[in-house]
Amino acid sequence: MSTVQVHASRPPPKDKDLFPGGFMNSFAYSGRALRLVRSTAPSVAIALALFTLAAGLLPAGVAVVGKWLVDAVVLALRTGAAADRDLAFQFVALEGLTVAALLGVQRGLAICQALLRALLGHQVNVLILEKALQMTLPQFEDSEFYDRLTRARREASIRPLSLVMRLYGLGQNAVSLVSYGALLLAFSPWAVLLLVLGGLPGFLAEARFSGEAFRLFSWRAPETRQQAYLEVLVAREDHAKEVALFGLGPLFLQRYRDIFTRIFAEDRALTWQRNLWGLGLGLVATGALYAAYAWIVHAALTGALTLGGMTLYLLVFKQGQAAVAGSLAAVGGLYEDNLYLSTLYAFLEHPTPPQPGTATQGPQPGDGVRFEQVAFTYPKSMAGQNDERPALQDISFHLQPGETLAIVGANGSGKTTLIKLLTRLYAPTHGRITLDGLDLGQWDVAALRQRIGVIFQDFTRYQLLVGENVGAGDVSHFDDEARWRQAAEQGMADGFVAELPAGYHTQLGKWFKDGRELSGGQWQRIALARAFMRRGADLLVLDEPTSAMDAQAEAGIFERLQAATREQAAGGKKRMAVLISHRFSTVRMADRIVVLDGGQIVEHGDHTSLLAEDGIYARLFRIQAQGYR
Repeated sequence: MSTVQVHASRPPPKDKDLFPGGFMNSFAYSGRALRLVRSTAPSVAIALALFTLAAGLLPAGVAVVGKWLVDAVVLALRTGAAADRDLAFQFVALEGLTVAALLGVQRGLAICQALLRALLGHQVNVLILEKALQMTLPQFEDSEFYDRLTRARREASIRPLSLVMRLYGLGQNAVSLVSYGALLLAFSPWAVLLLVLGGLPGFLAEARFSGEAFRLFSWRAPETRQQAYLEVLVAREDHAKEVALFGLGPLFLQRYRDIFTRIFAEDRALTWQRNLWGLGLGLVATGALYAAYAWIVHAALTGALTLGGMTLYLLVFKQGQAAVAGSLAAVGGLYEDNLYLSTLYAFLEHPTPPQPGTATQGPQPGDGVRFEQVAFTYPKSMAGQNDERPALQDISFHLQPGETLAIVGANGSGKTTLIKLLTRLYAPTHGRITLDGLDLGQWDVAALRQRIGVIFQDFTRYQLLVGENVGAGDVSHFDDEARWRQAAEQGMADGFVAELPAGYHTQLGKWFKDGRELSGGQWQRIALARAFMRRGADLLVLDEPTSAMDAQAEAGIFERLQAATREQAAGGKKRMAVLISHRFSTVRMADRIVVLDGGQIVEHGDHTSLLAEDGIYARLFRIQAQGYR
């Protein structure tokens, strides 16, 4: 059975790689998190601050009232006076009210935390998705960018709330410690020092292991994505048939187990170290606590403290040590949360590609599309470290309004890359592409793409209504049912849509209730209809638009494509069409044909002239024609 080798040679990042400025610089994101909370839910943030202050003061109040109560009881027992007994009961009532107030404050904190958890989690996810919408296709095809996105989405969406709650908890403990310290000073300043030193070792260990946990987290992003992908392969309906047919399930499951085994081994080692160190240092803190207890009890036995005073200081020292431990743990937790937040802000601050273009029209209306010595090479992160060959080189042609241009060539010849350049999903590394005499880089992206209706070979099958699948082609008319129907008729999808249970309001796909699955050819017609949604589009780009259709449907689609180029788009522009297809029965009807080989144009002409050249096109055409004899 296949196994996966993980992390064979790359070491985990070191502290200086996580935060170049050192340990103290690792708290740099705390202020950002607080500002994020204030901007997300200002009233909840204020309420949380007030409840935190009250929660810090009330425990000391409970301890003081408890001392008064014990001393009042001792006094009443000694004197037997009714007034002293009444005073003791008054202190009982006062302590009950104080405890009730503390309980109310704790519930208030819980409500604020629950509200913030929902609001802040949503806001952070929105920020991540908004940033993702600003990224370009090459970035999404970069594995390193995907790792950064994965880290941001996995943990950082919950870490801002964790960090803020630790900050508020730190403030609460600080208020408590000030009140406890003031009470302990009356007993001895050395008791305050012992209180603080008892919790320090645990903090140092926690900070160290928080950093170690984050190093493992940041190191594992590729393996985490691989695990998620294997889950998709095994558990999604669009992969289920091949996984079952080819018997891939056990292989994928074993790979999933192998990755987990490696990750779990690292987690297990860290868990043992963290908890063994925590046990040892916890015993140190416990020793400090009971040393203080012995000191206080000795003072009471020698008469230096009243019974109420002993009760007070025992309670204050115990709660004070818990506050010290909580404060130091909060500092360690802040360090850990800041580490994780660094992944969120690293993603949110990832450079957004500049979009300098602002033009909405070109200087030469009607000039069409020109490729002028265009070349394109994929970045190393996308093409592989050892593959720097151009995907396209020296591409030049002119597509005029009213024309249909077919692009043919073997797989990997650069056809789809050319389409991505034409739709400005990629930018040329050399040369330029113009529309109406203006370089595509100078066009406003939204204005340019309103001029283009496109269907890619790997078009998206949206788990939406039929009409919404069509309407996705023009978001400004996403819910326009009249436009759905017209576009579906042009894409030859209207026939089978009329037979669906709810017509254009039928749910497609199997993810949601009552969803209907379509055949490959039907999905392709939906995608074609999507391309026809943009009435203002004068450039139709179709990448293998009929690969899943029968011959009759293909012929009908191409007839409609030719008719579309003879018609005018909204605004009076003549349409142009670019067609990629491996079916030469369709390609032969194009006005002009470009043959790509190795990323270069090797033949250019119409069907008749290319047959006369007796080159690549003629050879491929004869091979296909032979199959029909």
